[in-house]
Amino acid sequence: MGTLTFKLHCSQMSTSSVMRKYIGILFLFTFTLVIQSAVFQPSIVNAGEVTDDSLALPVTVREQPGDTASVNTDLDTRLRWSDMFVNIPRDWVRWPQAAFRSDNILPWLAVAGSTALLIATDDQTYEPSKKFYESDERVASASDFLSNLGDGRTQFGLSGAFALYGWLANDMKALHVASQIVETVLASGIVVQVLKHSTGRQSPIVATTPTGRWKFFPGPLEYHSKIPAYDAYPSGHVTTTLATVIVLAENYPDAKWIRPVGYTLIAGIGIGMANNSIHWYSDYPLAILLGYTFGMIAAHPEGFDVVNKTTENSPALTVQPFVARQGGGVTMTLSF
Repeated sequence: MGTLTFKLHCSQMSTSSVMRKYIGILFLFTFTLVIQSAVFQPSIVNAGEVTDDSLALPVTVREQPGDTASVNTDLDTRLRWSDMFVNIPRDWVRWPQAAFRSDNILPWLAVAGSTALLIATDDQTYEPSKKFYESDERVASASDFLSNLGDGRTQFGLSGAFALYGWLANDMKALHVASQIVETVLASGIVVQVLKHSTGRQSPIVATTPTGRWKFFPGPLEYHSKIPAYDAYPSGHVTTTLATVIVLAENYPDAKWIRPVGYTLIAGIGIGMANNSIHWYSDYPLAILLGYTFGMIAAHPEGFDVVNKTTENSPALTVQPFVARQGGGVTMTLSF
């Protein structure tokens, strides 16, 4: 075993146009999402091959990645109300198996690079966003509305709607979707909370440095007494909203509109939270990766190849941001 560590550092930069900043931010959102979609495409296993019935929760099964033909497999006999909670520890085990593989280094590099660039320009992108928010009541109302869409109530409300429809219409797929939304929001949301409590980054609204101070591992009492001072990184709103979109898209592959509409909504949530000083733009790349992967895991409880393959001898990549006086960047360590 060995390790290789290097730092990617970007000094602060200035741009001449607010529009160029927004275009660049939207590009990074789209680029990171596309990278996730391209690299984490699963090869779905046959549900009949699963031997552990306590972990198997069959949903729509596709023979090959990209194949929209679906097969329902015994959905009416294997869904339990408790699965949305019981499956969470399994999701936590599967996430590092799915994420930290040598063939997934590209999305991690995309996350690291975009995070570094955004940290370097956080101050320059936040200030015009704040002024834009304060200058127009309509912008402020739209930003607050979009921010509220990612706070959990929308996701749980959507789950409730699917559960009610599934119960009334005897639609087992809808019931599975309802269960998976709750599962992925809780599983990914708890991981986000662990990361927030570990990184302790200031939100823009209380920032004492141009890009927010990082106080790693603040005490629990300290954290909860001054939450905005420690809970910026990463964004739970983006994580859980993307995880919900992925669950919907994977269960309804014929509904081609789900991903573009969902991704646009996520970008709007991210911009809205930057406008009203809840998040920096650099809080989003890792949130995107977390949301995508947890959504895929919840949507495919029957398993897929990036989960089922052994990772015992696979390289592991860890990524950690850092902030310096003249900018910031990312430290990446590859263990092999």
